[in-house]
This record gives sequence, C-alpha cells and structure tokens, in this order.
Amino acid sequence: MGLMDILNGMQNGPRGQQQGAPAGGGGMSPMMMALLGLLAYKAVKGGALGNILGGGSSPGVDPRAPTGASSGGGLGDILGGLLGNTQAMPGGLGGMLGGLLGGAAGGNVISGGLRNLIGDMEENGQGDAARSWVSNGPNQSLSPNELGNALGVEDVDAVARQTGMPRDQILSMLSQHLPELVNQLTPNGRLPTEGEASHLAT
Repeated sequence: MGLMDILNGMQNGPRGQQQGAPAGGGGMSPMMMALLGLLAYKAVKGGALGNILGGGSSPGVDPRAPTGASSGGGLGDILGGLLGNTQAMPGGLGGMLGGLLGGAAGGNVISGGLRNLIGDMEENGQGDAARSWVSNGPNQSLSPNELGNALGVEDVDAVARQTGMPRDQILSMLSQHLPELVNQLTPNGRLPTEGEASHLAT
C-alpha cells in the first residue's frame, strides 16, 4: 500500500469524511495537503533532498536545508526547485506535492520527512507521543497546541502560508490525522529505510 492509498483511505474513513470535498490544490483535500505539505517541508528542511537539489545554501533557509530554494525558504519555492517551473504546473501546491511524491524523490520525502518529524518532536518534549505513533501500540494524542509546539511553530506557519489555510485549521487536521499517518507509514514499528519508503511512494 502506497502513501496516496493510505491518505485516500484516511480521507474516505469515518474521520476523513468530515474534511469535505477537495478545495483546490489539484484535487487534494485540505487534510491531504496539510499532511503532505508538512512531510515534504520536514524532508526538505532537514536536508533529505539535498542530493536532488544541489547547489549552495541560501539565506533565510535552515542551514541544514538542501539548496536551490529561494531566500524566502517557502515550501512552494523549495518544491519549485525540485519540480522545475511550477507556474506551468496545474494544481498549485497540491499538484506540486503529487508530482514530487510520484517522482524519484518520493522515498526521500517519506523517509527524511518522518525522520525529521520524529526528531523535532523528541527535541520539543513530545518524544513519547512520537514513539507511540511509530510503534505498533496505541497512538498517543496531542492537542493542536501541543502538536504545534512539538512540530515547531515556524514550520507549521510555513505550511499554513503555502497551503493558504489558517494555522488553526492546519493544526486541527494534523492533530486528528498525523498520528495515524505516521503509524501507517511505520508498519514494522520503526522508521522505514529509504528502500522501504521508496515502495511506499509508488
């Protein structure tokens, strides 16, 4: 089962139905854009895609981040560096995310995004919750505010800006769906290897 199958299953499940119909973004629902946007941002910011972007670092971007992003460091700019001329790509951010995950970088987005997501949560005092999502036991829930602090306020704000959704809406969706996404992307109770993540991306 691939990442998009997992997301579609979550969207069509009892909790996913409350997200409503897709709102722009190349047919992606707001829930899918929030989850994929966060995963992609964590992967890019953490340097997981540096071998694809290449080049030198840019001011305004995390020093560990891969290069090729504009000085603003926005998610759209970073993904634009991966996907070429995004202005010509239909579907806006949703189209970019779909293209990214369907391409060769998909495995890096999943493995790097998960690794940096869990690492940030551990650094910000929510390691127990993060480990519960990865393990095969029950997922520990976090309130939207707790999750926002665990993920990093700046990162959540960046995803909110690029998706065009209010920060509160992003955090509400992430608090409902992120634990289950991480759980399904770690079926063996551990973070996937790049090879395993590549299979998830297909």
